[in-house]
Amino acid sequence: MNIIKNITLVEDVTLISLHDSPADPKLLTQIFQMIYDHGVDVDMISQTPTQNNITDLSFTVNDDCLGKILDVSAQLKEAHPEVKMSVRSGNCKLSVFGDEMRGCPGVALRVFKAINDADADINLITTSEVDISVLVASLDVDNIIKNIREEFSK
Repeated sequence: MNIIKNITLVEDVTLISLHDSPADPKLLTQIFQMIYDHGVDVDMISQTPTQNNITDLSFTVNDDCLGKILDVSAQLKEAHPEVKMSVRSGNCKLSVFGDEMRGCPGVALRVFKAINDADADINLITTSEVDISVLVASLDVDNIIKNIREEFSK
């Protein structure tokens, strides 16, 4: 497991997805200003490529902030009725980290293979050169971690 130095887990994570959102930095600023005004810390953020000036945006927050996010949702719906929001709780953020990942082909493949072998779904992915974070259902975490350890011990 030399490539992977550390596996971390954040439990009680809620996935928020905004569908059919205008691809507008002004709207993004407004949304994240509302979230900030409610004192909510956002973690993972992912946006789909823009098509016809429409995009989907997903981000995660701690489950404890769900009530505040629902308040934001009501404000957003009033100002932008075209934006549809979905909420999915009961997730964990699983991150694999390693400086050796930088420039090493196939690390993501092996992480995704380990998740697939656990028969689990990935709800969200964010990455950097030395980190792959996935949002997965809490029920699947133990099997996924076991499979990642096995995969990187080969």
